[in-house]
Amino acid sequence: MAQQHLDPTDPTAGVATGDALAAYLRAQATEFLRALRLHRETGGSQASGAEESVDAARLLRRSARRISGSLHTFRPLLDSDWSEAMRPELAWLSGTLGLEHAYEARLERLLLALHRLSGAATLPAQAVDAALAAVPGGTSGPAPASERGNLTVGAAKAGALLERQLTLARTRAHSTALQALGSSRFHAVADKVAVLASEVPLTLTAPTTDLRPLAAAAEERLTDAIAALPLVTAGHPYNAEALVHGLSPDPSPHPQDGPWHQVRLLLRLHRYACEVLHGGGPVVDVRLLAAGQALNRHRDASEAAAAAAQAARTPRIAPATAYALGVLHADQRHEVEAARFAFQQAWQKQIISAP
Repeated sequence: MAQQHLDPTDPTAGVATGDALAAYLRAQATEFLRALRLHRETGGSQASGAEESVDAARLLRRSARRISGSLHTFRPLLDSDWSEAMRPELAWLSGTLGLEHAYEARLERLLLALHRLSGAATLPAQAVDAALAAVPGGTSGPAPASERGNLTVGAAKAGALLERQLTLARTRAHSTALQALGSSRFHAVADKVAVLASEVPLTLTAPTTDLRPLAAAAEERLTDAIAALPLVTAGHPYNAEALVHGLSPDPSPHPQDGPWHQVRLLLRLHRYACEVLHGGGPVVDVRLLAAGQALNRHRDASEAAAAAAQAARTPRIAPATAYALGVLHADQRHEVEAARFAFQQAWQKQIISAP
């Protein structure tokens, strides 16, 4: 099946100029304000489980990312002082609003993985009371004869430990988000976005400047970053170097993960640039979508593995708990490698341009 490949240097495509960029930024600013109004109408209380508030926060982040990404890619066409002041504020807002959901998703991912690995009938967090009752004083007793049984006992207490740590982090992230949305810093950002919805500070020559060279430069940065990735390593089913580093006392992220996270950001900038060139519509490129999904899975698994390793460093935990967390960490690092391989397969597919 032929895939439509969006080429920002395609001479047959309609020429998009600074006017198209201005229209895109105005549309995203309008979406931002609409999401902000929805968030205020729902009370901004995600703790109550209001789906509307969660959706509003997601839409706020979505618009903020697209505005910030466009300011980065097309910065020569915008007022430099305004653009440089706006980008870090949008990044701060998007990152702050995304933390709570990230902790929630990470906890769910880790608990489901523990459930799968242990083969328990209930989730580890649900089985913790039974496990603690079976081990007097909440400490580990003699190791069970079966490794799976050892993992089942450890998984219950590992799940409880992860739930305590990540729920606390999620609660703090929720409080931080609420404080951020009520701060003068956020109101200053919202005021600037409100102005952007009606007036985009383009340079004098921007309205007639072709956007395709800048979009092509963004794609070239992405291509260069992908070329530097260890795709040969990603083709192997097991990467012992990353696993050993994660289990070491060093809490810093593995250096292998950084370039992949950077590619994920560059892919997002490339996708946003394509949206600008095509009038703000969604990018219908199967390769981009599949590669983006693989990199999202890579990011999620990498952060989940780091959370498991961090929990394993908790002082005075039972050996069975540490064992379960080690198995969980290894499982998530396997997921990292699988996501890298999936990205390799998606990106290296031959693209057939549709007529």
